[in-house]
Amino acid sequence: MISHSLKYMILAAAFSCPALASAFTVGGDNGVAFHGSVQVDALFPEEDEAIETGTFDKKLLFNSYADLNMISKYVDAGVRFEFMKWPLPGYENDFAGWGVPNVYVKGRYKGFELTGGDFYEQFGSGFILRTYQERSLGVDNSLRGGRLKYTGVNGLRLTLLGGVQRRYWDWKKSSQVYGADAEVNIEDLAPALSEKGIGWTVGASYLLKHEKDDNILMPGTDYRLNLPATVPAWDLRTQFRRGNFNILGEFAWKGQDPSFDNDYSYGIGTAAMLSAAYSRSGLSVLLQAKRSENMAYRSQRMMSGASAFLNNMPAFAWQHTYALPAMYPYATQAAPGEWAFQASAAYTFKRKTPLGGKYGTKIKLNGSYIRGLDHTGAYLHTVNSLSGTDGFRPSVFGMGEHFYHDFNITVDKKVSSALAFTFMYMNQMSNRSVIEGKGGKVRSNIFVADTKWKIDNRFTLRNELQYLHTHQDKKDWAYGLLELSIAPYLMVSASDMWNCGDTGSHYYMFGVAGNYRANRLQLSYGRTRAGFNCSGGVCRYVQATRGFQLAYSYNF
Repeated sequence: MISHSLKYMILAAAFSCPALASAFTVGGDNGVAFHGSVQVDALFPEEDEAIETGTFDKKLLFNSYADLNMISKYVDAGVRFEFMKWPLPGYENDFAGWGVPNVYVKGRYKGFELTGGDFYEQFGSGFILRTYQERSLGVDNSLRGGRLKYTGVNGLRLTLLGGVQRRYWDWKKSSQVYGADAEVNIEDLAPALSEKGIGWTVGASYLLKHEKDDNILMPGTDYRLNLPATVPAWDLRTQFRRGNFNILGEFAWKGQDPSFDNDYSYGIGTAAMLSAAYSRSGLSVLLQAKRSENMAYRSQRMMSGASAFLNNMPAFAWQHTYALPAMYPYATQAAPGEWAFQASAAYTFKRKTPLGGKYGTKIKLNGSYIRGLDHTGAYLHTVNSLSGTDGFRPSVFGMGEHFYHDFNITVDKKVSSALAFTFMYMNQMSNRSVIEGKGGKVRSNIFVADTKWKIDNRFTLRNELQYLHTHQDKKDWAYGLLELSIAPYLMVSASDMWNCGDTGSHYYMFGVAGNYRANRLQLSYGRTRAGFNCSGGVCRYVQATRGFQLAYSYNF
């Protein structure tokens, strides 16, 4: 007998039938087109005491999504169905559920665009507002309400919005969000700048959160906190471009916002960022610096989890795709604050030069360095504890505890028309006590060798060898991957992550993936190590698992 969960998974996959897709696709003369997608990620879990998977109540865990969107000249509309009654491991309990969490209608006419329903928006770099969906992290903090955009004047973009934020399967109407954003391209208003190849953009944003008082007591006392009903925030930014140069500066401010992030203190929040980039043929350079303090901005002060944030502080740490360099990722410390620096440079040695050889050689240097704020100052209006006070006022330029660093060099070298290599060395320090709440500092040296051999027009063989050396945590790790691609439809892989320094555990994985037209199906079996899955400084803890995995997607 088929379980209820498997029935729903089969129903979701049925949407991907090409015959059905053709029925949903309308176009041509009437100017209306439909497109959509189906995604199913499933695990048939098995218990494994050796890697501490724990127990599982269900024989099948899965997340599934089905989107359908209509596009036309004046009106767009869309709807998304989600079924996560038995979600994959690592997602919060509130993530479980099913229904239609996203539906919208959008109209356009003469520079105006009006959206009603669920939508995503970002002001500037996201310091005061960024709503988005990241399915791998379980993040979906969309706004439900209305949004008006205006682009009818050349060089001017205006946005007005209001609504309530999604919190898994709940929309908290006790907390409303209102905002406005404006950007002006100065070169469109001053042709003389454009003639000189100068681009100059100025932007400003404002956001207001209105939330009722939750009758919160100061921890350890019977004193009731006087919580503000409204928390404003604003953002100013400017970007200058000329030739190969690009400079961005941005500053954000947030009003008093006591919450568990800052121990219910009444200090204000600030964030400042400066970024400079240069690029030309064969050379690119990026330099960035950011200081943030008390910038955790939630639609409701008592909500936890990544989906509760209205804003997003970009992480100045590299998002590595190799397994061992990504083992100790960095999560942005928005509430206490941080000093973050990032630098990157890439240079390509030309062909037929001593270092370039026949096919050229590319070298990339990357660095991230992050510290906390200086905590040697004094508390303001302290009453027995930090809670209920104006909080801590760190010095503007002082730096505190070392949170994280990552310095790496990558060399890409093609030695023949069929053979190419990538070599990487990375030195990393991750302060797990700050990032994860426990574990101390882990210092590691990581080596990666990636070989790609194109056997012929159909077959390509890729091999990865990685080694992580550290004296902390579980000590040394080794990783190997062998991957065979059979164009244009099939890929087979086998990998093993081995803790050779301490436990001796093997995290093996065998997989096969196939593509046909707009369908992609991946089947795999093996172990997954417990750890953090991160993207853009936002992280989700994933417990160790073993079992069969299925990932299916279809786009039409």
